[in-house]
Amino acid sequence: MISESLSFISTEINKFLNQKLGVTTDPRLVLGSIVKATEGETTLGNKIILSLINVEEDKVAKTRENYTKTESSVIYKNPPVFVNIYILIAANMTQYADSLKMVALVMQFFQSQNYFTPLTHPGLDNRIEQINVDLFTLNFEQINHIWSTLGGKYLPSVMYKVRQLAVEDENAEEVEGKLIESITTETSSMN
Repeated sequence: MISESLSFISTEINKFLNQKLGVTTDPRLVLGSIVKATEGETTLGNKIILSLINVEEDKVAKTRENYTKTESSVIYKNPPVFVNIYILIAANMTQYADSLKMVALVMQFFQSQNYFTPLTHPGLDNRIEQINVDLFTLNFEQINHIWSTLGGKYLPSVMYKVRQLAVEDENAEEVEGKLIESITTETSSMN
């Protein structure tokens, strides 16, 4: 669901940018590696790049039960894993002022809409229940660490936390069992 979620977010931001800046067939924002952009890859020049930076398990949303009850049985299956992902959106524009403008437009997009469901956005994969996106503020030390780890020069950027994505194998094995209908006990007396 991570790839589908990020592809959806990329598409929605590009729609927003087309409304603000005029329609273009070439996407302004691409899903890609910021490392490649800072290494000079030409396909990422003059683009906004959305990169996955981190994945963490959402322990608060963790489901402990591995079964579902029906009228006559119990189905055992491991529950989905809920994750939060951190995305970095960096503007790799030729002109620095254009990079700042693009980062500001991305921030405007998420300020205007940061909650997505298949009901509100029919283009969202029905397997994704919801996407919540929140601005994630980094201090100078964290920014320095991230860009050092990426091995590139700093680009104007903003980071967001995408909350509670469910990761689940739809083809995972399910085991069905019967419900306990009665309990019989035997007692004996000692005499």
